[in-house]
Amino acid sequence: MTRLKLLQLAFLSITLMLTACDKPATTADTATDTAKEVETAAPVAAMSEDDKANKLFEQVFETAISRSPEFQTFLGRGTNMDKWDDLSDQFQQESLQISKDQLSQLLAIDQTQLSDSSKLSYDLLKQSLENDIADFKWRLYNYPVNQMFGTHSSVPSTLINQHRIGSVSDAEAYISRLNNVPKYFSQLIDGLKARAEAGIIPPKFVFPHIIRDSKNIITGAPFDGGDANTLLADFSGKLDKLSEKEGSDLSEEKKASLLADANSALLSSFKPAYEGLVAYLEQLEATATTDDGIWKWKDGAEFYDVALARTTTTELSSEEIHQIGLDEVARIHDEMRKIKEAVGFEGDLSAFMTFMKDDKQFYYDSTEEGKARYLSEASALIDTMKSNLDKMFIIKPKADIKVRAVEAFREQSAGKAFYQRPSEDGSRPGLYYANLYDMEAMPTYQMEALAYHEGIPGHHMQIAISQELEGIPNFRKFGGYTAYIEGWGLYSEALPKDFGFYSDPYSDFGRLAMELWRACRLVVDTGIHSKKWTREQGIEYYTNNTPNAVSDGVKMVERHIVMPSQATAYKIGMLKIIKLREDAKQAMGDKFDIRGFHDEVLKYGPLPLNVLESKVNAWVKNTLEDTSE
Repeated sequence: MTRLKLLQLAFLSITLMLTACDKPATTADTATDTAKEVETAAPVAAMSEDDKANKLFEQVFETAISRSPEFQTFLGRGTNMDKWDDLSDQFQQESLQISKDQLSQLLAIDQTQLSDSSKLSYDLLKQSLENDIADFKWRLYNYPVNQMFGTHSSVPSTLINQHRIGSVSDAEAYISRLNNVPKYFSQLIDGLKARAEAGIIPPKFVFPHIIRDSKNIITGAPFDGGDANTLLADFSGKLDKLSEKEGSDLSEEKKASLLADANSALLSSFKPAYEGLVAYLEQLEATATTDDGIWKWKDGAEFYDVALARTTTTELSSEEIHQIGLDEVARIHDEMRKIKEAVGFEGDLSAFMTFMKDDKQFYYDSTEEGKARYLSEASALIDTMKSNLDKMFIIKPKADIKVRAVEAFREQSAGKAFYQRPSEDGSRPGLYYANLYDMEAMPTYQMEALAYHEGIPGHHMQIAISQELEGIPNFRKFGGYTAYIEGWGLYSEALPKDFGFYSDPYSDFGRLAMELWRACRLVVDTGIHSKKWTREQGIEYYTNNTPNAVSDGVKMVERHIVMPSQATAYKIGMLKIIKLREDAKQAMGDKFDIRGFHDEVLKYGPLPLNVLESKVNAWVKNTLEDTSE
């Protein structure tokens, strides 16, 4: 699962970057100032429609970025590093007006005069802005804090993983962010109260997770007598590196002063903010219920239809998606039976799954040595794949990728694995996070497929290439359609098999187990939010149909509950990419080149699935015409 920072706070935001960038930051005046900065001295009348469009595309992106200090940090920019985003309703209202104004500017452009490339960007931006405006009515239909992500965990995550300290001013900005958490959390609590008034309260199971995680963040020195708090350790470590940097402006006296200021900020601002959040969450928990599907919300069924449409970029109904899931589960079970026979296992598929789930040979010890071995071998898998990319791709990413374990402060509630994109300039590598909290949830036979999905040729390949593309607007480079992104990730798990990977039948079983997991998601997500399944029914479905640990099933069902529709993207996207590839093979015969196909899929950046289909079909047609001349 990718972790695109600004795509986390609203269910509808996970499909489009522009919606995501409407997540709070500064003011409408800032947006206006940015728009002025983007303008050139050339008279508007002298500009071509392409020039007008491209200027507006950049203005839209930079306006969105200017309104989100957190996303600026996420991209590796050094601006507004002392600030958090603005979570106020006023900001949301301003965002709506900005989207309306930008749509008006876009519609003033004569699209009939645009080049093909600009026309594609025009269509994507128009759809995005229209969705922003239409979806404003659903702005409260989400859980800003939950066990998967949220403001409570994004604060330390942003500071530790993204806030770089390359100067004294960067260190001072870090401290300012610590001191600004109270205002940030005050806005968060206001938003939670507004949702509670609308009947949108997280299910009861969510609260122990977020309360525990919030308390974990304020443990250790200077809060108590334990080891240094994770943030204090991070800040201190970054200061040490800065002091060792050639030409550093950090003296020992200044370093001691900064550490004292950080301690003070943690005690006087940071800790009270988290204590206040915990107190409110404990109060809210008393009103929570155990009916988990969003059908319980006012107009919840309508919202779920919209969420599915945004997530999958299709018109598939919840019933159709549910049936696709059932069909895919049956097909993959048959593939697994073939592996069961090949390895000579005696017993039915259920017994084989139990064997794969329980046999100790498939798990590393839950020790520092066992976890280090997992990370080392996952890194080796990615390195091996790097040396084979020329067989599969023409375009390859410039940015590097590293493998890390999920940090201790969030590993109990975080997902099994996820990816964080590189910085805008590529100086910070892409990161594949493996959650090693529960080693029994990380079988070695799934290691290969996980590495391919989160790393290469999966998310790192697609996302790094996207933001390195030249000649397309930034809103497309850094944008995202969940079905495209996660569909590519799941497709990338299967692709290496065509090139001799998964030689170990147990690893091939792991690949199928991962695909099976995504097929089950179609069944369970629609089951919970459309068919009124309980949390327990969802867990039972995963337990009965997959070889995964029960803890996996629990986490996945709880993810479905707080992120309705998101998990349907993987299989729907994968099926579309596979169908496009097979259709292209059939039409092109010996003229089909898998590298050319992948180039066509990746070279535009993320696309809705219907647009991707039109691009691949045009590539097939043009290639056949060119080779017939």
